Amino acid sequence: MNKILGREQEKSKLLKVLNSKQAEFLAIYGRRRIGKTFLIRHFFNKKGLYFELMGQHDTSYKIQLENFYIAILKTFQPDIPIKKPESWKEALSILTIFIKKHIFDQKIILFFDELPWLATKRSGLLQALDYEWNTEWNQIDNLKLIVCGSASSWIIDNLINDKGGLHNRITGTIHLKPLTMKESAAYLKSKGVILKPIQLLELYMVMGGVPFYLNQVEKGKSSIQIINNLCFQEEGLLFNEFHRLFRSLFYHSDAHYKIIREIARKGNNISRKALIESTGYKSGGGLKKILNELKSSGFIKEFVPFNKKERDYVIKIVDEYTLFFLQWIEPLQSISPIIHPNYWLNASKEPKYRTWSGFAFEAVCMKHINQIIKSLKIENLAAGIGRWQFIPSKGSKNNGAQIDLVIDRFDKSINICEIKFANEKYVISKSDAKNLVNKINVFESKTKTKKQIFLTMITTMGIKKNIWSEDLVDSEVILKDLL
Repeated sequence: MNKILGREQEKSKLLKVLNSKQAEFLAIYGRRRIGKTFLIRHFFNKKGLYFELMGQHDTSYKIQLENFYIAILKTFQPDIPIKKPESWKEALSILTIFIKKHIFDQKIILFFDELPWLATKRSGLLQALDYEWNTEWNQIDNLKLIVCGSASSWIIDNLINDKGGLHNRITGTIHLKPLTMKESAAYLKSKGVILKPIQLLELYMVMGGVPFYLNQVEKGKSSIQIINNLCFQEEGLLFNEFHRLFRSLFYHSDAHYKIIREIARKGNNISRKALIESTGYKSGGGLKKILNELKSSGFIKEFVPFNKKERDYVIKIVDEYTLFFLQWIEPLQSISPIIHPNYWLNASKEPKYRTWSGFAFEAVCMKHINQIIKSLKIENLAAGIGRWQFIPSKGSKNNGAQIDLVIDRFDKSINICEIKFANEKYVISKSDAKNLVNKINVFESKTKTKKQIFLTMITTMGIKKNIWSEDLVDSEVILKDLL
């Protein structure tokens, strides 16, 4: 499949880069397997002279230069032999010589894929790139330089926010994020895979909108079969994917894993202060660097609770596969079991499935805030979103409360959203109703808000009407609204 599905904003940006009347330097970043290489290759296919060099993980400087040499031969097919470069400065100078032979022919697209793997500390590539861009390439109006990397924090620190020679040289950036549920459904449909919304959701809660994972989905199988084959067979892609993924992204991946594991252990909701106390890290550069790397790679996100200051943020895991791996796959790896062919069918009946599915559906909803707001018809009213909780002190008779999603509005109103996953219409029981009333009362009391409160239920299949739903619920959002 060579067609780019979805990615409308990204394609629009790439088209502007291509049609620009000046040299462009575009940096693309996003978690591994997200489709960065596919997007660039297929968008720029047959749109000009295209040179591509892909970095290799944990590969020597010498081999990377050999790969460059092969790419030069493949792209330019020189009539006479050329000397193999012995440094990146020499290599990029050779590239410039060949570029200038085609300077008036067509667009020139230079694509350096997985740049962090190419530009290791002593390689000198960044310095050579800095020199070549500033002295030669930025003067070639039809040249488009594109660099990308899965180590997102490296791209941000060394290119986008660089204070050295590449400072302010980047002319554009693209943060490539996972596909939405709607885009994922279109992607699967292009493969002949058509699933009901609830089965599509279960797949999305396991693998998110990661194209490489979605590409493994087989036609004619249910979500339970697909998950079982990919996640609970030793040869399944996602059974051993997690540690491969972390090792390829982070130089000291054990530290990143420790942080991720602790966030999950604390119910996927932890403050920075609590994280420092539970892990033993000091509040300094080391922890900040790890959190920034996890955040920029799309594994975690910081949420500022409603009515709180920015420094009071809580940290949550937002990568669906990570949540799934820690809950379901990792325990099996540690005991090396013989996995039953119907493992996931049986596991989905366990009580912990309810806990996991609740967290996972909430993570999905947080990635589809725009769709939720659109469904509520408050696109022009929504002022901000957040979470909120109140934990009473020990010995206090006050009730605590936690609200999944708070949507603050410009019209003196607030939507308090309760997110519930179920395989059928959700039934609000008497105890549920009491809990919802408590949440609203505690929220109003502790925030001292004078705004109108609307209770919104976000569910998979909708809510079953009864006296409690009629009394309490002001609006609904269902799974189909996210598609």
